[in-house]
Amino acid sequence: MTKSPVGRPRRSDSEQVPERGPITPQRILAAALEIVDRNGIDALSMRRLGKVLGRDPMTLYRHAPNKAALLDGVAESVFEQLDVDTDDGDWTIQLREVARNFRRLALDHPHVVPLMVTRPLETPLGLRPRGTLRPLEDILTLLTRAGFTATDALYIYRALFGFLYGHVLNELQELVERPDENEDLLRLGLHRLPIGEFPLLRSLAHVLASYDGAAELERGLDILIAGLTATLPDPDSPAPAAS
Repeated sequence: MTKSPVGRPRRSDSEQVPERGPITPQRILAAALEIVDRNGIDALSMRRLGKVLGRDPMTLYRHAPNKAALLDGVAESVFEQLDVDTDDGDWTIQLREVARNFRRLALDHPHVVPLMVTRPLETPLGLRPRGTLRPLEDILTLLTRAGFTATDALYIYRALFGFLYGHVLNELQELVERPDENEDLLRLGLHRLPIGEFPLLRSLAHVLASYDGAAELERGLDILIAGLTATLPDPDSPAPAAS
């Protein structure tokens, strides 16, 4: 089993050299993302951010009214790195690329994943940061250009990202009880489960211990895309004749 990705090595505020130059929203969000990447969401505060930037924390409120706005901005700054080629003629290939890039962003910024997965749900769709909505708009554009109806395009988006959210959360939380143990059953703590109640789960110890996030993603995409192409109307098929 691969080890859970972690953020960059922790570094104390005293080791961080304050940046110079004018304060801009972009610099604030870049510094906030750096803090979250290194130390997690709970470590982000106006005080720490001000220290990193070499500014009085009160001056930062001109650009970000509160921590909630900072967290929204951090999530948005990561989502904006998710490029979608809306002109790709093969929608299945492009969705695979989007999925791989989303996983890469999640592994690069594991502490930001909860913000990307759950925080947008706390805000009505039209009030969310524009950058968090851009992948949705771009994928809808990609799919409608491929010939799908807007409704079917939305269905595909929801199916894809529902799968991706579950996948990255699962991959980031893959933990072992005894990492130095050679026996898979013991490494995963599965020996604690009664064999009479969980025979199949215990029998999968080797498979679970050899978890490969990239391979799991590709297998899941195979299943998802095969299901979508089998159940959704072919966008290249002519519309049924009116009776």
